[in-house]
Amino acid sequence: MNANDIRRGMLIMYNNTPHRVLDFQHRTPGNLRAFVQAKLRNIKTGSSTEVRFSSTENIERAILEEVEMEYLYSDGDQFHFMNTETYEQTALDRETLGDAMSYLVEGAKIKVEFFEGAPMGVELPASVELTVVETSPELKGATASNSPKPAKLNTGVTVQVPPFIKEGDRIRVDPTKGVYLERAK
Repeated sequence: MNANDIRRGMLIMYNNTPHRVLDFQHRTPGNLRAFVQAKLRNIKTGSSTEVRFSSTENIERAILEEVEMEYLYSDGDQFHFMNTETYEQTALDRETLGDAMSYLVEGAKIKVEFFEGAPMGVELPASVELTVVETSPELKGATASNSPKPAKLNTGVTVQVPPFIKEGDRIRVDPTKGVYLERAK
């Protein structure tokens, strides 16, 4: 593919290693040739780097195998997943999961990304259902103020929720942004 086709979240090969595109900008300075400035993260080491590609340069996309897996449990720094087809188990550490570990509940089905047989990360669904375990009570008569309040969820993560949400409520959260979406039915 062309360097102009780079988008945030894509996996590309750079120096024969898979890198995730964290950010990119197309630039055309004055009468000079256009280029793409990209911030990349090495999937294997986790280090970030800034790279400048010519806009016509060919870029190779990294091919990841996505496998549907079920989250089983965690023991310390290891999070255990089971392949839903072969029942084979895989363990990922906190560093590989990143922010995704804050939204994992036992039994959740997610996609684990593999590169050359090694797990590289997870892709969470668009929304996850979690339970509010701690939040301040709703103030009676405070209908005029619709300011959000913090709520601690059953996974330990805290998100901002509307004032009508109470402890014990099930809510839907967008795990990519960490924001409240709606009350779950």
